Amino acid sequence: MGTFDADIRRYERELLESVEPFWRRYCPDPEFGGYFTCLDRDGSVYDTEKFTWMQWRIVYQYASLCATPHRRPEWLPLALQGYEFLARHGHAVDGSCYFSLNRDGTPSLAPYEIFSECFAAMACAALYRVSGDSEHRREAEAAMTRYVARMDNPRGRWDKSAAGRTRRLSLGLFMILANLGIVLDECLGTDRWLPDIRRAAAMVLDRFWSEEHGALFENVLSDGRIDLATSDGRHLNPGHGLEAMWFLLRHAESVGDPATIERCARIIPKLLERGWDPVHGGIFYFRDVLGKPHPELSADMKLWWVHNEAILAVLYAYRLTGETTFLEWFRRIDGWTWARFPDPAYGEWFGYLDRRGEPTHLLKGGRWKSFFHLPRCLLVATAQMRACDGAAGDAGGNPPTLQRSGRERG
Repeated sequence: MGTFDADIRRYERELLESVEPFWRRYCPDPEFGGYFTCLDRDGSVYDTEKFTWMQWRIVYQYASLCATPHRRPEWLPLALQGYEFLARHGHAVDGSCYFSLNRDGTPSLAPYEIFSECFAAMACAALYRVSGDSEHRREAEAAMTRYVARMDNPRGRWDKSAAGRTRRLSLGLFMILANLGIVLDECLGTDRWLPDIRRAAAMVLDRFWSEEHGALFENVLSDGRIDLATSDGRHLNPGHGLEAMWFLLRHAESVGDPATIERCARIIPKLLERGWDPVHGGIFYFRDVLGKPHPELSADMKLWWVHNEAILAVLYAYRLTGETTFLEWFRRIDGWTWARFPDPAYGEWFGYLDRRGEPTHLLKGGRWKSFFHLPRCLLVATAQMRACDGAAGDAGGNPPTLQRSGRERG
Protein backbone atom coordinates (compact mmCIF):
# COMPACT_ATOMS: atom_id res chain seq x y z
CA MET A 1 0.00 0.00 0.00
CA GLY A 2 1.39 3.40 -0.96
CA THR A 3 1.96 6.30 1.41
CA PHE A 4 -0.64 8.42 -0.36
CA ASP A 5 -3.31 5.92 -1.44
CA ALA A 6 -6.07 7.39 0.72
CA ASP A 7 -5.01 10.95 -0.09
CA ILE A 8 -5.11 10.31 -3.83
CA ARG A 9 -8.65 8.99 -3.57
CA ARG A 10 -9.69 11.98 -1.45
CA TYR A 11 -8.15 14.57 -3.79
CA GLU A 12 -9.56 12.99 -6.95
CA ARG A 13 -13.00 12.63 -5.43
CA GLU A 14 -12.99 16.29 -4.39
CA LEU A 15 -11.97 17.41 -7.88
CA LEU A 16 -14.31 15.19 -9.87
CA GLU A 17 -17.34 15.01 -7.57
CA SER A 18 -17.38 18.40 -5.84
CA VAL A 19 -15.25 21.19 -7.30
CA GLU A 20 -15.49 20.62 -11.05
CA PRO A 21 -19.25 19.82 -11.06
CA PHE A 22 -19.93 23.00 -9.05
CA TRP A 23 -18.29 25.18 -11.69
CA ARG A 24 -19.67 23.20 -14.64
CA ARG A 25 -23.18 23.66 -13.29
CA TYR A 26 -23.06 27.33 -12.30
CA CYS A 27 -20.34 29.23 -14.19
CA PRO A 28 -21.29 28.99 -17.91
CA ASP A 29 -23.34 31.92 -19.20
CA PRO A 30 -25.81 30.29 -21.63
CA GLU A 31 -26.97 33.60 -23.10
CA PHE A 32 -23.83 35.63 -23.84
CA GLY A 33 -21.03 33.09 -23.47
CA GLY A 34 -18.08 33.20 -21.16
CA TYR A 35 -18.50 32.48 -17.48
CA PHE A 36 -19.98 33.82 -14.30
CA THR A 37 -17.33 33.88 -11.58
CA CYS A 38 -19.16 35.82 -8.87
CA LEU A 39 -20.91 32.82 -7.35
CA ASP A 40 -22.45 32.70 -3.88
CA ARG A 41 -22.17 29.70 -1.59
CA ASP A 42 -24.95 27.82 -3.38
CA GLY A 43 -23.73 28.74 -6.87
CA SER A 44 -26.20 31.56 -7.47
CA VAL A 45 -24.83 34.55 -9.38
CA TYR A 46 -24.46 37.71 -7.32
CA ASP A 47 -22.67 39.87 -9.94
CA THR A 48 -22.57 39.47 -13.72
CA GLU A 49 -19.31 41.42 -14.27
CA LYS A 50 -16.78 39.26 -16.14
CA PHE A 51 -13.17 39.71 -15.06
CA THR A 52 -10.98 38.61 -17.93
CA TRP A 53 -8.15 37.09 -15.93
CA MET A 54 -10.71 34.94 -14.07
CA GLN A 55 -12.30 34.01 -17.41
CA TRP A 56 -8.93 32.98 -18.90
CA ARG A 57 -8.14 30.93 -15.79
CA ILE A 58 -11.28 28.87 -16.34
CA VAL A 59 -10.37 28.32 -19.99
CA TYR A 60 -6.92 27.18 -18.86
CA GLN A 61 -8.23 24.81 -16.22
CA TYR A 62 -10.80 23.10 -18.41
CA ALA A 63 -8.28 22.77 -21.23
CA SER A 64 -5.77 21.31 -18.77
CA LEU A 65 -8.31 18.79 -17.52
CA CYS A 66 -8.82 17.67 -21.11
CA ALA A 67 -5.17 16.57 -21.18
CA THR A 68 -5.62 14.07 -18.34
CA PRO A 69 -6.99 10.54 -18.07
CA HIS A 70 -10.09 12.08 -16.43
CA ARG A 71 -11.07 13.77 -19.70
CA ARG A 72 -14.81 14.16 -20.23
CA PRO A 73 -16.52 15.17 -23.48
CA GLU A 74 -18.14 18.30 -22.01
CA TRP A 75 -14.86 19.88 -20.89
CA LEU A 76 -13.43 20.99 -24.24
CA PRO A 77 -16.66 22.75 -25.29
CA LEU A 78 -16.61 24.54 -21.93
CA ALA A 79 -13.05 25.73 -22.53
CA LEU A 80 -13.93 26.84 -26.06
CA GLN A 81 -16.98 28.73 -24.82
CA GLY A 82 -14.74 30.97 -22.74
CA TYR A 83 -12.12 31.31 -25.47
CA GLU A 84 -14.66 32.34 -28.10
CA PHE A 85 -16.27 34.93 -25.81
CA LEU A 86 -12.89 36.46 -24.98
CA ALA A 87 -11.71 36.34 -28.59
CA ARG A 88 -14.79 38.37 -29.58
CA HIS A 89 -14.84 40.85 -26.71
CA GLY A 90 -11.74 40.64 -24.55
CA HIS A 91 -9.12 42.61 -26.51
CA ALA A 92 -8.54 46.31 -26.93
CA VAL A 93 -7.46 47.74 -30.30
CA ASP A 94 -3.77 47.19 -29.45
CA GLY A 95 -4.42 43.52 -28.61
CA SER A 96 -4.10 43.86 -24.85
CA CYS A 97 -6.74 42.29 -22.63
CA TYR A 98 -9.40 44.39 -20.92
CA PHE A 99 -9.50 43.92 -17.17
CA SER A 100 -13.26 43.35 -17.12
CA LEU A 101 -16.34 43.21 -19.31
CA ASN A 102 -20.06 43.58 -18.78
CA ARG A 103 -22.09 40.41 -19.09
CA ASP A 104 -22.65 40.93 -22.81
CA GLY A 105 -18.96 41.56 -23.48
CA THR A 106 -18.95 45.35 -23.50
CA PRO A 107 -15.61 46.52 -22.03
CA SER A 108 -16.00 47.98 -18.55
CA LEU A 109 -12.40 48.38 -17.32
CA ALA A 110 -9.34 49.24 -19.41
CA PRO A 111 -6.40 46.81 -19.78
CA TYR A 112 -4.49 48.38 -16.90
CA GLU A 113 -3.41 45.02 -15.39
CA ILE A 114 -0.74 42.79 -16.92
CA PHE A 115 -2.15 39.60 -15.42
CA SER A 116 -4.93 39.19 -17.96
CA GLU A 117 -2.18 38.74 -20.57
CA CYS A 118 -0.55 36.11 -18.39
CA PHE A 119 -3.62 33.92 -18.10
CA ALA A 120 -4.56 34.44 -21.73
CA ALA A 121 -1.17 33.00 -22.69
CA MET A 122 -1.57 30.01 -20.37
CA ALA A 123 -5.14 29.35 -21.44
CA CYS A 124 -4.46 29.48 -25.17
CA ALA A 125 -1.40 27.26 -24.85
CA ALA A 126 -3.32 24.66 -22.86
CA LEU A 127 -6.13 24.86 -25.38
CA TYR A 128 -3.73 24.33 -28.28
CA ARG A 129 -2.38 21.19 -26.64
CA VAL A 130 -5.81 19.55 -26.77
CA SER A 131 -7.28 21.21 -29.88
CA GLY A 132 -4.31 21.39 -32.24
CA ASP A 133 -5.82 24.61 -33.61
CA SER A 134 -3.05 26.92 -34.83
CA GLU A 135 -5.17 29.95 -33.88
CA HIS A 136 -4.84 28.98 -30.23
CA ARG A 137 -1.07 28.69 -30.59
CA ARG A 138 -0.80 32.13 -32.21
CA GLU A 139 -2.91 33.68 -29.46
CA ALA A 140 -0.76 32.05 -26.77
CA GLU A 141 2.44 33.37 -28.30
CA ALA A 142 0.98 36.85 -28.83
CA ALA A 143 -0.23 37.12 -25.24
CA MET A 144 3.13 35.91 -23.91
CA THR A 145 4.93 38.47 -26.05
CA ARG A 146 2.69 41.23 -24.68
CA TYR A 147 3.29 40.05 -21.11
CA VAL A 148 7.08 40.13 -21.48
CA ALA A 149 6.95 43.52 -23.21
CA ARG A 150 4.91 45.02 -20.35
CA MET A 151 6.98 43.72 -17.44
CA ASP A 152 9.16 46.83 -17.14
CA ASN A 153 6.10 49.07 -17.00
CA PRO A 154 3.12 46.82 -16.20
CA ARG A 155 0.41 49.48 -16.03
CA GLY A 156 1.74 51.70 -18.77
CA ARG A 157 -0.36 54.82 -19.29
CA TRP A 158 -2.72 53.70 -16.51
CA ASP A 159 0.02 53.95 -13.87
CA LYS A 160 -0.96 56.57 -11.28
CA SER A 161 2.55 56.87 -9.79
CA ALA A 162 4.06 60.33 -9.45
CA ALA A 163 7.72 61.36 -9.52
CA GLY A 164 8.29 60.67 -5.85
CA ARG A 165 7.08 57.09 -5.88
CA THR A 166 9.79 54.50 -5.18
CA ARG A 167 10.37 52.20 -8.12
CA ARG A 168 10.35 48.51 -7.22
CA LEU A 169 10.58 45.09 -8.77
CA SER A 170 7.72 42.70 -8.02
CA LEU A 171 8.20 39.02 -7.22
CA GLY A 172 4.82 38.21 -8.75
CA LEU A 173 5.86 39.29 -12.23
CA PHE A 174 8.91 37.02 -12.27
CA MET A 175 7.36 33.94 -10.66
CA ILE A 176 4.55 34.20 -13.20
CA LEU A 177 7.06 34.58 -16.02
CA ALA A 178 8.72 31.33 -14.92
CA ASN A 179 5.43 29.47 -14.89
CA LEU A 180 4.30 30.98 -18.18
CA GLY A 181 7.47 29.83 -19.88
CA ILE A 182 7.09 26.33 -18.47
CA VAL A 183 3.44 26.04 -19.53
CA LEU A 184 3.99 27.47 -23.02
CA ASP A 185 7.06 25.38 -23.80
CA GLU A 186 5.34 22.19 -22.60
CA CYS A 187 2.03 22.84 -24.34
CA LEU A 188 3.53 24.19 -27.57
CA GLY A 189 6.38 21.66 -27.66
CA THR A 190 9.17 24.25 -27.84
CA ASP A 191 12.08 25.61 -25.83
CA ARG A 192 11.49 29.16 -27.05
CA TRP A 193 10.83 30.54 -23.60
CA LEU A 194 13.67 28.77 -21.80
CA PRO A 195 15.80 31.96 -21.54
CA ASP A 196 12.85 33.75 -19.91
CA ILE A 197 12.35 30.90 -17.45
CA ARG A 198 16.04 31.01 -16.51
CA ARG A 199 15.97 34.79 -16.13
CA ALA A 200 12.89 34.60 -13.91
CA ALA A 201 14.38 31.82 -11.77
CA ALA A 202 17.59 33.80 -11.28
CA MET A 203 15.62 36.89 -10.26
CA VAL A 204 13.54 34.98 -7.73
CA LEU A 205 16.50 33.24 -6.12
CA ASP A 206 19.16 35.95 -6.39
CA ARG A 207 17.20 39.18 -5.98
CA PHE A 208 14.04 38.45 -3.99
CA TRP A 209 15.41 35.73 -1.70
CA SER A 210 17.49 37.05 1.19
CA GLU A 211 19.63 34.53 3.02
CA GLU A 212 20.34 37.15 5.68
CA HIS A 213 16.65 37.57 6.53
CA GLY A 214 15.55 34.05 5.64
CA ALA A 215 12.75 35.57 3.59
CA LEU A 216 11.50 35.85 0.03
CA PHE A 217 10.55 39.50 -0.35
CA GLU A 218 7.56 40.49 -2.43
CA ASN A 219 9.16 43.78 -3.47
CA VAL A 220 12.75 44.91 -3.86
CA LEU A 221 14.17 48.20 -5.07
CA SER A 222 14.79 48.51 -8.80
CA ASP A 223 18.51 47.88 -8.25
CA GLY A 224 17.74 44.70 -6.28
CA ARG A 225 18.41 46.08 -2.79
CA ILE A 226 16.18 45.22 0.18
CA ASP A 227 14.19 48.16 1.60
CA LEU A 228 13.45 47.75 5.31
CA ALA A 229 12.37 51.37 5.82
CA THR A 230 8.89 50.94 4.30
CA SER A 231 5.96 48.57 4.61
CA ASP A 232 6.10 47.78 0.89
CA GLY A 233 9.75 46.87 1.21
CA ARG A 234 9.19 44.59 4.23
CA HIS A 235 6.13 42.92 2.70
CA LEU A 236 6.08 39.11 2.55
CA ASN A 237 3.47 36.99 0.78
CA PRO A 238 3.98 33.36 1.91
CA GLY A 239 1.61 32.00 -0.73
CA HIS A 240 3.50 33.64 -3.57
CA GLY A 241 6.78 32.38 -2.19
CA LEU A 242 5.60 28.79 -1.97
CA GLU A 243 3.97 28.96 -5.40
CA ALA A 244 7.24 30.27 -6.85
CA MET A 245 9.15 27.40 -5.27
CA TRP A 246 7.13 24.64 -6.89
CA PHE A 247 7.33 26.42 -10.23
CA LEU A 248 11.12 26.47 -9.92
CA LEU A 249 11.27 22.86 -8.71
CA ARG A 250 9.21 21.79 -11.71
CA HIS A 251 11.56 23.62 -14.06
CA ALA A 252 14.74 22.44 -12.34
CA GLU A 253 13.62 18.83 -12.59
CA SER A 254 12.80 19.19 -16.29
CA VAL A 255 16.26 20.56 -17.17
CA GLY A 256 18.24 18.44 -14.70
CA ASP A 257 19.35 21.19 -12.31
CA PRO A 258 20.02 19.57 -8.89
CA ALA A 259 21.54 22.77 -7.45
CA THR A 260 18.27 24.67 -7.89
CA ILE A 261 16.29 21.74 -6.47
CA GLU A 262 18.53 21.75 -3.40
CA ARG A 263 18.27 25.51 -3.02
CA CYS A 264 14.48 25.57 -3.27
CA ALA A 265 14.27 22.68 -0.82
CA ARG A 266 16.23 24.76 1.70
CA ILE A 267 14.01 27.79 1.18
CA ILE A 268 10.58 26.12 1.49
CA PRO A 269 10.82 25.25 5.21
CA LYS A 270 11.92 28.81 5.98
CA LEU A 271 8.92 30.21 4.12
CA LEU A 272 6.62 27.89 6.05
CA GLU A 273 8.17 28.73 9.40
CA ARG A 274 7.64 32.43 8.72
CA GLY A 275 4.14 31.95 7.36
CA TRP A 276 2.67 29.37 9.75
CA ASP A 277 0.45 30.68 12.54
CA PRO A 278 1.83 29.18 15.78
CA VAL A 279 -1.37 29.93 17.69
CA HIS A 280 -4.26 28.92 15.43
CA GLY A 281 -2.47 27.04 12.65
CA GLY A 282 -2.74 27.69 8.95
CA ILE A 283 -0.66 30.06 6.84
CA PHE A 284 -0.97 33.82 7.13
CA TYR A 285 -1.88 35.81 4.04
CA PHE A 286 0.76 38.52 4.55
CA ARG A 287 3.66 39.11 6.93
CA ASP A 288 6.07 41.93 7.72
CA VAL A 289 9.65 40.67 7.74
CA LEU A 290 10.44 42.62 10.92
CA GLY A 291 7.12 41.87 12.62
CA LYS A 292 5.93 45.47 12.34
CA PRO A 293 2.28 46.37 11.71
CA HIS A 294 1.12 45.36 8.26
CA PRO A 295 -1.00 47.94 6.39
CA GLU A 296 -3.32 45.31 4.90
CA LEU A 297 -6.24 44.50 7.22
CA SER A 298 -6.42 41.03 5.66
CA ALA A 299 -2.84 40.15 6.65
CA ASP A 300 -3.87 37.70 9.41
CA MET A 301 -6.48 35.95 7.27
CA LYS A 302 -6.12 32.41 5.89
CA LEU A 303 -6.86 32.10 2.16
CA TRP A 304 -7.59 28.99 0.12
CA TRP A 305 -5.00 29.57 -2.60
CA VAL A 306 -2.14 30.05 -0.14
CA HIS A 307 -2.78 26.60 1.29
CA ASN A 308 -3.24 25.09 -2.18
CA GLU A 309 0.18 26.36 -3.26
CA ALA A 310 1.81 25.27 0.00
CA ILE A 311 0.55 21.73 -0.53
CA LEU A 312 2.10 21.63 -4.01
CA ALA A 313 5.41 23.08 -2.81
CA VAL A 314 5.90 20.46 -0.10
CA LEU A 315 4.77 17.58 -2.31
CA TYR A 316 7.20 18.56 -5.06
CA ALA A 317 9.98 18.96 -2.52
CA TYR A 318 9.20 15.62 -0.88
CA ARG A 319 9.17 13.76 -4.17
CA LEU A 320 12.41 15.32 -5.39
CA THR A 321 14.38 15.10 -2.12
CA GLY A 322 12.75 12.31 -0.11
CA GLU A 323 13.20 14.42 3.03
CA THR A 324 10.60 13.47 5.63
CA THR A 325 10.27 17.06 6.86
CA PHE A 326 8.27 17.79 3.70
CA LEU A 327 5.96 14.84 4.31
CA GLU A 328 5.43 16.12 7.85
CA TRP A 329 4.63 19.59 6.51
CA PHE A 330 2.22 18.07 4.00
CA ARG A 331 0.33 16.28 6.78
CA ARG A 332 0.15 19.47 8.86
CA ILE A 333 -1.02 21.74 6.02
CA ASP A 334 -3.33 19.15 4.49
CA GLY A 335 -5.01 18.41 7.83
CA TRP A 336 -5.60 22.07 8.67
CA THR A 337 -6.79 22.91 5.15
CA TRP A 338 -9.22 20.05 4.67
CA ALA A 339 -10.77 20.56 8.10
CA ARG A 340 -11.77 24.16 7.28
CA PHE A 341 -12.04 25.12 3.60
CA PRO A 342 -14.31 22.46 2.00
CA ASP A 343 -18.06 23.18 2.14
CA PRO A 344 -19.92 19.91 2.83
CA ALA A 345 -23.31 21.50 2.25
CA TYR A 346 -22.91 22.95 -1.27
CA GLY A 347 -19.56 21.67 -2.52
CA GLU A 348 -16.45 23.59 -3.58
CA TRP A 349 -14.39 25.45 -0.96
CA PHE A 350 -14.68 28.63 1.02
CA GLY A 351 -11.95 31.05 0.06
CA TYR A 352 -11.56 33.36 3.02
CA LEU A 353 -11.14 32.47 6.67
CA ASP A 354 -10.27 34.61 9.67
CA ARG A 355 -7.18 33.91 11.72
CA ARG A 356 -8.98 31.24 13.77
CA GLY A 357 -10.10 29.43 10.64
CA GLU A 358 -13.76 30.50 10.47
CA PRO A 359 -15.19 31.66 7.11
CA THR A 360 -15.48 35.41 6.73
CA HIS A 361 -17.17 35.13 3.31
CA LEU A 362 -19.33 32.26 2.07
CA LEU A 363 -18.87 32.99 -1.63
CA LYS A 364 -17.28 30.41 -3.93
CA GLY A 365 -16.11 32.78 -6.64
CA GLY A 366 -15.58 36.46 -7.30
CA ARG A 367 -13.17 39.03 -8.65
CA TRP A 368 -10.18 37.09 -7.29
CA LYS A 369 -11.41 33.50 -6.98
CA SER A 370 -12.50 31.21 -9.79
CA PHE A 371 -11.93 27.69 -11.14
CA PHE A 372 -8.13 27.73 -10.91
CA HIS A 373 -5.97 27.40 -7.77
CA LEU A 374 -8.08 24.70 -6.13
CA PRO A 375 -8.62 22.38 -9.13
CA ARG A 376 -4.98 22.84 -10.17
CA CYS A 377 -3.90 21.87 -6.67
CA LEU A 378 -6.12 18.80 -6.58
CA LEU A 379 -4.96 17.69 -10.03
CA VAL A 380 -1.23 18.33 -9.64
CA ALA A 381 -1.08 17.12 -6.04
CA THR A 382 -2.65 13.83 -7.09
CA ALA A 383 -0.02 13.42 -9.81
CA GLN A 384 2.78 14.22 -7.36
CA MET A 385 1.47 11.71 -4.83
CA ARG A 386 1.18 9.02 -7.48
CA ALA A 387 4.75 9.72 -8.54
CA CYS A 388 5.90 9.51 -4.92
CA ASP A 389 4.24 6.12 -4.63
CA GLY A 390 5.86 4.96 -7.86
CA ALA A 391 2.74 4.75 -10.01
CA ALA A 392 2.92 5.39 -13.76
CA GLY A 393 2.09 8.86 -15.03
CA ASP A 394 3.49 12.30 -15.48
CA ALA A 395 4.22 14.29 -12.32
CA GLY A 396 2.93 17.46 -13.92
CA GLY A 397 -0.64 16.19 -13.94
CA ASN A 398 -0.75 14.99 -17.55
CA PRO A 399 -0.66 11.49 -19.01
CA PRO A 400 2.72 10.79 -20.64
CA THR A 401 1.25 10.46 -24.13
CA LEU A 402 -0.15 13.99 -24.06
CA GLN A 403 2.78 15.93 -22.70
CA ARG A 404 4.82 16.46 -25.88
CA SER A 405 3.11 14.92 -28.85
CA GLY A 406 4.13 15.54 -32.44
CA ARG A 407 1.12 17.77 -32.91
CA GLU A 408 2.21 19.95 -29.99
CA ARG A 409 5.62 20.53 -31.52
CA GLY A 410 3.80 22.23 -34.37
